Amino acid sequence: MAGEIVQQLFAKRIGGVNFGKDDTVYKFEKIKRAKRAAMQEHPGLELIDLGVGEPDGMTPPAIVEQLAREAARYENRGYTDNGIDEFREAVAWHMEHVYGVAGLDPASQINHSIGSKSALALLPAALVDPGDLVLMTVPGYPVFGTHSAWYGAEVHNLPLRDDNDFLPDLDSLDEQTARRAKVLVINYPNNPTGKAATAEFFRKVVSWAHKYQVAIVQDAAYAALVYGRKPLSILSTEGALDVAIELHSLSKSYNMTGWRIGWVCGNRGLVKAFAEVKDHSDSGQFAAIQKAAAVGLRNPQLTEQIARKYERKLKLLCRVFSKMGFETRMPDGTFYLFMKSPVGIEGGRKFASAEECSQWLIREHLISTVPEDTAGAYLRAGATFIARDEEDEKRIADEIGRRLSGSKFVF
Repeated sequence: MAGEIVQQLFAKRIGGVNFGKDDTVYKFEKIKRAKRAAMQEHPGLELIDLGVGEPDGMTPPAIVEQLAREAARYENRGYTDNGIDEFREAVAWHMEHVYGVAGLDPASQINHSIGSKSALALLPAALVDPGDLVLMTVPGYPVFGTHSAWYGAEVHNLPLRDDNDFLPDLDSLDEQTARRAKVLVINYPNNPTGKAATAEFFRKVVSWAHKYQVAIVQDAAYAALVYGRKPLSILSTEGALDVAIELHSLSKSYNMTGWRIGWVCGNRGLVKAFAEVKDHSDSGQFAAIQKAAAVGLRNPQLTEQIARKYERKLKLLCRVFSKMGFETRMPDGTFYLFMKSPVGIEGGRKFASAEECSQWLIREHLISTVPEDTAGAYLRAGATFIARDEEDEKRIADEIGRRLSGSKFVF
């Protein structure tokens, strides 16, 4: 049979002959199933979705209007390969005026990406060989680690724990592991913990990378969404341009998730290697999108407006969950509230994991969160829930409190 023939041909990295036969249900699929079941069991009751990991708002009109103009121009119709000068120059301006990183060469230290996820998927092809050791933080975005494992690398996880301020403890690595490491992947402000890196932490990471001759990949997708502080780039650290590449995205900071546009910047060799792999993987993002994105980059006040909305909504979530007994703190950045998951309810239900608690919240109260059980049991609640206006934001927060008011959580 034809199906039996191809079943023998799948690559081992995706399961080989067993590809498609694994019936494991993954976290986000479990959440989707639970939401569907809860809505069927409670018709007419509003689902409050705090698990959404994408912006709730539209792209700023100035960017949309620029896209419309550029899309109608004949000269923008073709492939862009490794990008256009206008976008790279706007990135250089943005990095200087927002992050204080001056002097990046648009031609050799900046390249566009079709979103930061694409960059994370492509970089292992430029950096990782079979047998190499890649350091990843958990919980975290797994794409670089997944592709590295596909190339035959060993992935070593560094847990992000509350007692270390959700920063990786590089000192916990033994000398042999540190010497073997080839790439360290970090993500600050961090998804999902909401922790932002400090200048001191970046100095330590850069010094460590110099000592052990390791490349740093800093995923800065949320870098501009910070509260009570200025945006910070690792590239402002002395010596970072010798070892680091930083990945940025307009998805979160400009509500441009579906546009698929971002950039990489930093060390010339790393940017060149990324461009080499990219040139063999895609033909570049539509020039009209790059030119529209350039308008956004030169108007960082648009991101500041978006950040103010998330800050307002995060404070509402902090307040309501704190009243329910959760230990909450305003995140440094991102649009996520990260809080310890309860172990049960007084006189009733017990939760063996954050996933069990998340499922209970969905099925019993139609409140959707994302569980994180990789380094302790936590729940991630996003300020991206849909609300019509500020009054509606308050109404939703009050509704969360009303639904949970009959449960006394145990931690």
